[in-house]
Order: sequence, then C-alpha cells, then structure tokens
Amino acid sequence: MTKPGCAFVFLFTLLGSILGTAQISNFQHVVIIFQENRSPDNLFQGLCGTNRSLCPSLYDIRDYGYDNTGKKVFLTQISLGSMYDPNHSHAAFMRICDLDTATNQCKMDGLTTVGCGTGQCSFTYVNPSDVVPYTTLARQYGWNNFMFQTNQGPSTPAHQFIFGGTSAPSAADDSAATFITELAPLYGCLTPPKTNYAMISPQTAPSEYNVVITQAGSTCFTRDTMATLLDQHNPPLSWKYYTPGAINFWTAPDWIQPICQPNAKFTRCTGPEFIDSVDPDPTDVLTDVANCHLRNMVWVIPSAPYSDHPGGKRPNTGGPSWVSSIVNAIGQSGCVDTVNGQTSTYWQDTAIFITWDDWGGWYDHEPPTLLSLPQQGQGDYQYGFRVPLIVVSAYTPAGFVSNNRNDFGSILRFVERNFGIREGALNFADARATNDLTEFFRLSQAPRPFQVIPTPLSREFFLRDTRPLEAPDTD
Repeated sequence: MTKPGCAFVFLFTLLGSILGTAQISNFQHVVIIFQENRSPDNLFQGLCGTNRSLCPSLYDIRDYGYDNTGKKVFLTQISLGSMYDPNHSHAAFMRICDLDTATNQCKMDGLTTVGCGTGQCSFTYVNPSDVVPYTTLARQYGWNNFMFQTNQGPSTPAHQFIFGGTSAPSAADDSAATFITELAPLYGCLTPPKTNYAMISPQTAPSEYNVVITQAGSTCFTRDTMATLLDQHNPPLSWKYYTPGAINFWTAPDWIQPICQPNAKFTRCTGPEFIDSVDPDPTDVLTDVANCHLRNMVWVIPSAPYSDHPGGKRPNTGGPSWVSSIVNAIGQSGCVDTVNGQTSTYWQDTAIFITWDDWGGWYDHEPPTLLSLPQQGQGDYQYGFRVPLIVVSAYTPAGFVSNNRNDFGSILRFVERNFGIREGALNFADARATNDLTEFFRLSQAPRPFQVIPTPLSREFFLRDTRPLEAPDTD
C-alpha cells in the first residue's frame, strides 16, 4: 500500500515532468517588488567578487567617488541596519548631480565627506554579508547595470511613477512637465487641507514651488494608471497593490479618484476596486501565492522592518529575506494556470522585477541621462539616480547582465507588451522609455527549474511576525 506522503511526492514529481517543458507566449503574472532607498554602489559591492575581479568589467559598480572638493573618496563599509538616513529630496538630487550646463550631464561630485569618520556619510557601502540573498538572486537571474529611478526625488513621486508612469496631477500636466516632487506629507485623495506640497515645472526649474491645499480632495486625480489599462483589457486583468496600511505615502492608489472614491469627509477610500485590490498587509502576498490567488499584476511594498530604508525606529535588516521569501514562494508553488489548453506553474508563468524606489541619498557614480535641457521639458525631473534592478523568471539566463538604460517606465512598458496592450499606452513614462526589458527573457527555451534562495529569515517568520505593520519610513 502506498503511503499518502509518497503518493503526494509521486504526483508532484509527475506534474513537474509534465510541465517541465511547458512553453509560454507571455507571462500570466507580473510581480513588482518595490524596495527602499538604495543605489547599486551602496548595496551591491558583493557582486564584484574576489579582488573586485567582476567590477566594472561585468557589473558596473565602483567603490570610490569624488567629493565636492574634487578629492577621491573610497566608500567605507556599513551594516544594512545603519541608522543614518541621507537626504534624498529633489534639492539633494540637484546638489549631488552638480549639473554641467554645457553638456547637460551630472558631474556626480556634489557630496561632502563631513561626518564620514562617524558613518554619517553617503560615501558608504553595505557589508556584502548582510545582503547575500540579493547578490544570489542577481547572479542566478538578471541584473541591469543602468536602471534609473524615473523621478529626481523621494518615495511619494517614485511610487506614483511605478504605478501610473507619472506624478503629475493630470495628463496635461505631465505633457507640460509639471510634477509633484516631495512628500509634504501627502496621502493622495485623503490629504487634509492646509497641507503644503512641492511641485516643479520648466518655468521654475531647477527650483520648486509650493502649493497649499485649500480644500480636501485637491490631490485626488483622475488620470490613467496601469490599473486603468488592466481594467480596460478584454478580458479585464486583475491586480493587487500590497502595502503596509491603506493610508500612507507609499500607497499609490490613494491618489486616483476612480480607485479611491473617498468618503464625504475624505478620511478613507471607499471604492469597490480599492477595497478589492489594495491590500493593507504586505505579508498577504505570501498567503495569496500559497492559496493560488496571485493576481495578474502585483505591486509589493514592504513594511518598515522588511524594507531597506535606513534609520527609522530600529535597524531595518529583513529586506533580503523578505524579497527572497516572495521569490521562493512563487518558485516552489504547486499552483498552475491553464490558458488555451496550456498548463504551467506559477514559477513558469511569472515575471518578477525587484527594484528600489529611489537612491536614498547614497553615493553612486553613474550619471543619469536627462531627458531634456533645463527648463525645456521632462529633463527638469527625469531621470533620477541609479537604483538596482534584478529580474527573475524561469526564462532568464543565469548571470544575465544588461547594459541598456532603463527606468520605471521600462517596467510599465514590459507590462503593456506582456499583456497585449499597446506599448506607451499611458503616454507617460511608459511612452518615454526606450526599452521594455524583454531582453531578460527567453520564452522559446524550456523553463529553468527553480533553486531555493537561502535566507536568514524564513517565509514562516514573516507570516508569524506580530509586530504592527509600519510604512517603510517618513520620506
């Protein structure tokens, strides 16, 4: 008589052999894991290998820079849990960039070494032993040497760009290169009156100008987002935005009136789509994967202890385990999708993009390519500094490195192409992007078997964690 456990193993092995050569024309699921506040030079020195033999020949990561006096400064090591939080506002971007108006290129030499002796300095890198799961993912799958955040500033606009391709109040404002640039604090449709927020336009650049909210709902916008395109798809495609709390800087759907549909007092979002598709507990992504409820399009925002944001109430060190736990959950899932008679597992039909919302004020040596001359358009706020990008799928060659220049609009462009939506359909950052990241995938090849990413903290740790959920930080 066959034992139940043996029967399960036999069936799972049989399923694996049947699906092992499954071919797909597109992914059924796209997952964006959005981490916090790091640059490649700061977070990924571990990719360089022994004696830095892989840098910069393979990985474009440098361990030194130049300060505002022209002095060469080598980066010093800190822990991932460092409490120092460098300035990463739009003003900080302009200072660090040190724009050469003759070439319209950042000199990347605006940082000071004041405080470096005490670790209170941007010329630092994270101890590679603290982020082994990240470097493992980058080596096993895909890495982009030239991924830039779209905006030149902190988290609020960055999350607007990854969700909808712009932080402009309207399509007309985006066309006129007028963007919300700072926090304030802002809660989208739920922002209270008498709140100040900063914007930039070609008329004021490089300076910003302040706007005062005179009535509730003033920052409740009706412009399209990626959710709009998914909703309008025939048939409609599902999406979910996992975030630590329905109301915070990082909950991008808060800003969109058709999704939020605020109550009369503008104190909470009541829209059916908001209730269905905005999940105020990021750990639910692990449960949804386990229960075979992964939506077509997913954004995952971390709770503070699982973010890579420095400072805050405590050292934040759970990020590498958190990200890898999501990847492991998808890679090990027994869930299957059947489309047009073709069956594939979650691992075989999910594309995962791991990136960081902004550079966090840390040093990075690569200058961004600005989209236009000062006071002449998008270049007054696009692009920002480099952020890491890891691309994970069963069809991504091991150790693949791209040298194409990408931004958050490139990810949105991939989503559009993958789901049969016209590339650039939003006419925002997706239309301005020149690449769609398809180079990371070989869909004509057999899917690679999944290999578990070892992590200090397990999936069960995150599911059992009883600490209150917190927004990643205050900036």
